[in-house]
Amino acid sequence: MPVLIGSATAFVVGASIARLLNQHRRVNPQSALARVRRSFEEDGPVEGAWIESHTESLKRFGLNATVYYGGITRYEQDELIQYEFIADAYTGTIIDIYRR
Repeated sequence: MPVLIGSATAFVVGASIARLLNQHRRVNPQSALARVRRSFEEDGPVEGAWIESHTESLKRFGLNATVYYGGITRYEQDELIQYEFIADAYTGTIIDIYRR
């Protein structure tokens, strides 16, 4: 009986830890935005930037991802240009960037 109680306790603790780790694996949206912004600033100053604070599911090429959507604004040849981006919510890696 003590072995059964110990095993059940270990299972519950392990499941709880796994759940907590999965919940905390996501990158903070502001950290993802900072990563994208740094990437854009390599080519010149950024005038503005935004990111949605909630995640979305993205299905592309048969793969599923949890992502953040955001945007960057900067001047290019004296014209204000807007870009939108998709960043992976778990790594902050840029998945796609497109000009608006």
